[in-house]
This record gives sequence, C-alpha cells and structure tokens, in this order.
Amino acid sequence: MPAFDLPPAELERHRPDIEEPADFDAFWETTLKEASAEGDPLVSSRPVENGLRLTETWDVTFRGFAGDPVRAWFSLPRHPGATTGGVPAVVEYAGYGRGRGLPHERLTWVNAGYAHLLMDNRGQGDQYGCGGDTPDPHAAAPGGPGPAVRGLLAPRDYHYRRLITDAVRAVAAVRALPGVDPSRVAAVGNSQGGGLALAVAGLVPDLAAVLVTAPLLCGIPRALDLTDTGPYGEITAYLSVHRGAEEAARRTLSYVEGVSFARRAHAPAHFGVGLRDTVCPPSGAYAAFNRYADLTGTEPAKEIHAYPFNGHEGGDAVHVRRQLDWLNSLLGS
Repeated sequence: MPAFDLPPAELERHRPDIEEPADFDAFWETTLKEASAEGDPLVSSRPVENGLRLTETWDVTFRGFAGDPVRAWFSLPRHPGATTGGVPAVVEYAGYGRGRGLPHERLTWVNAGYAHLLMDNRGQGDQYGCGGDTPDPHAAAPGGPGPAVRGLLAPRDYHYRRLITDAVRAVAAVRALPGVDPSRVAAVGNSQGGGLALAVAGLVPDLAAVLVTAPLLCGIPRALDLTDTGPYGEITAYLSVHRGAEEAARRTLSYVEGVSFARRAHAPAHFGVGLRDTVCPPSGAYAAFNRYADLTGTEPAKEIHAYPFNGHEGGDAVHVRRQLDWLNSLLGS
C-alpha cells in the first residue's frame, strides 16, 4: 500500500483542533469513581502451570467497569534476583478482536525482567489469537455486532467506556500484586491496545511510562474519512445503514478520542507508527504525540519512531527492541 496520509513533514507538525465535549473530564471522573466504588480491584490470583521453567504465571481476576470480573495473565521472572520493593511492571493491552490467549504467548516483557500483566479484552477474543475469557454483560445497547459499534449511539453505553475503565483498573490491580513496585508501572499496547494505553496515560496521573504503537481511537474524525478498513470501517458501515445516526455517533466517539487523553497525560511516552498504515492512519498517532501533555503544564520526555515503508505492523521486532532499551533506561529493571 502506498503512503496515503499526510506527507512526513506535515505529520511532524500535525496538531488538529479537537472538539472535546464540555463534560469530558467529569464524564471520566464519574465513570472511574463508580468503578472504584465497587471495591478493591484485585479479586483473585491463582498460580497456573505454564510449561515454562523461567517464568511463573498467575490467573488473575480483577474488578473492572461496574465491578465486572476481568481476567488477566500475570507473570514474573522465576528468579528475578535480589530486589527491594518489587520489580517494575508492564501492563499490556491486546489488539482489536483479541483476548488474553494462553499464558506462554507474550513473554517479551517478563523475559526483560518486568512483572507483566496482560489484560483480557471484555467481549472480544474471537477474531484471532487463542481466545479470551471475559464476557461483556453490558453489550445489549443499540449498535452493530463488532466492538467498535457496540453502544455507539450513547457515550455511557459505548463499549470503549467499559474497556477503558477496565484498562485503568488493571493498573490498580497490578499495583496490588506481590512482587511489583507500584511506583514503576508502565502501560503498553499496539493498535487497540495502544489506544487503551494512551487513555490510561491520560487518566492515571502517576503512571511511570507509556509505550504506544499504531494507536486506535486517535484522530477519529480524520480516520473515518481516510479508511474503510476495520475497526473504523465497522463504524462507517454502520453509519451507511443508519443514516441519521452520525451526530450521535460522533458525540460518543468524542469521549474516547485518544488525542484528548494524550493532552492530559504526564508520563514519559514512546510512540511508533508505520506511515503506510491503513488500519490506524499515522496522522492519528502524530496528533496524539504532538499534543501530548498539552494541558498538564509539564514537558515529559517523549519520542516517536516512524517507519516510512511499513503499514500496521510498523517497526515490528526492530521497534520492540527500541521499546526495551527506552523503558530499561527509564525504569532500570
């Protein structure tokens, strides 16, 4: 696929105005307060056999949106060495349509010496990978079958209100697990996971770091105009049938806009983007990066790595190595 978004020089200065709802902050403050009122985040942590000699894994359940049980895999290096106050932790969010899968699937961060929590995606897990284990009991609101359009007509009903709340609660849960230094927690994700990590950075003021690759939910209005590829394509397909729903849909989407979360973030940030990405157009990632921490009065360290000839895969393993080096220099695992 040839490059289809803005030229690189324009991407580097792309700072679009974002039409935020007046009650954006109140909406999320209320949503998270309601979730916190359901009780302590951690419900259970059960050790599981993972077939690995150097990694220990626990099957974790924590309270997410509305107190719903959300599943996760929590892994630690079996012999992490002498530590004082625990090891830094990485909370990872999976991509669109994917669940947490099996405990031996994602080992990069634990092999690098971090505690690792991989959150399940509620109501997802059936499109690729090895499945998920967290249902979404609130998915009956009007909207299409895919997660991107579930509850699309009202902000309080939208799937991503629930999933973002789960993502925030996952940080609280990992901080309650043994072996973790709660002051050194990073949020990490690619695609949908990148959008969730960025939301967490905007909603958790004491996050230690955020690593975002090809983030979904960034620059949403422009993305809907640029691409018909899912998940954005699911939204445009829905609106092509429900021709009077555009205003309601755009209002709902404004509450989960990644650029709005980025403007509120404090943590050091590491971005990656493929300039030929037709799934999550690169202008969205650059909009979030260029407006990162706009509203905080701070200037956290941030960097972005662009891959001109790559699509949604971005820098792949090359970029992961950059992430490892950057996070190690920051958190000193």
